[in-house]
Amino acid sequence: MKKWTMIIAGVALALTLTAGNAAAKKYKITVSAGHPPVFLWVTLCRDFFIPEIDKRLAALGKGDTIEWNQAYGGTIAKIGGELEAIEAGVSDMGFVGTIFHAPKMPLHNVTYMTPFATGNLYHVVDTITELQGQIPALAREWTKHNQIYLGGAALDNYGILTSFPVKSVDDVNGQKIAAPGPSANWLKGTGGVPVASNLNEYYNGIQTGVFKGALTFMTAAAAIKLHEVAPYIAVVNFGAQFAGGISVNKDVFESFSPEIRKIFTEVGKEYTRKLAEAQTARADNALLAMKKGGAKVANLSPAEQKRWAGKLPNIPMEWAASMEAKGQPGKAMLKGYLDGLRNRNVTLIRDWDRE
Repeated sequence: MKKWTMIIAGVALALTLTAGNAAAKKYKITVSAGHPPVFLWVTLCRDFFIPEIDKRLAALGKGDTIEWNQAYGGTIAKIGGELEAIEAGVSDMGFVGTIFHAPKMPLHNVTYMTPFATGNLYHVVDTITELQGQIPALAREWTKHNQIYLGGAALDNYGILTSFPVKSVDDVNGQKIAAPGPSANWLKGTGGVPVASNLNEYYNGIQTGVFKGALTFMTAAAAIKLHEVAPYIAVVNFGAQFAGGISVNKDVFESFSPEIRKIFTEVGKEYTRKLAEAQTARADNALLAMKKGGAKVANLSPAEQKRWAGKLPNIPMEWAASMEAKGQPGKAMLKGYLDGLRNRNVTLIRDWDRE
């Protein structure tokens, strides 16, 4: 009897293990980014997000695994093409630069429409994350493109790198300056001539004379050694900017079990925090590295920054009004962003929404 009991128990165990293995799933996920891994938002996707997902999946103990196909540097989706690639399922997830999708994701560009706000990227990313839950239209900019937002990226304080000295706002008058997306607005009223471009084009564009400088952030400038062709760095303090985030195709996300969805959501939040930490840590070092490489740095005084801001039209309020005309909550978005910064003890150089 004891023998038969052991045999039955053994068969039951075998059936349980077989059932468990049969239930295990292997997902194939393609991850895309237009930028190469030299940039932190891609680096951390590769070095933190993906390994952390694998680690937590293994910890579930259900045998589920993911076979990752990592396609960075525009191999599947070029810069500005990631949103459509993920929406169509060409890519399953990836980094979407909202800065390049102003017509489709206008509310996410509120920071670029509000220059001279804050250089503290924690304040920027925390405020935008907060607003994702407060302004439904903001979250819908992802879901209407069949995507789920997982984590965001704020870029360190923007300045300007040029092939000529810039010590005041007057120095950009008549000069062609590369300006990605909405940042072109930061040259309105200054006489500077914005040229649409992106990080992958800055170096060659300046080297060949297509334009004479670029509006960018220091970690990116150092990464592409932009100071080699644009050795004059003006610390203007245009501010840290929300530039995009990691998203996953909604159909793919919904194919996951509740436990796996939770893992993706939690790791997305941690990615946001780790990227902010890494970006902050690298920013000061980036400026120092470029100085050591021969760059000449000019820190515009608070008075000169205020003067630059004063030359601009009221870009944020104009943007908010244009959003309202299209049925979008532009005023609520702008107020939510600026109040979010004020609640974090930020003193604005220009109170755009109170003029």
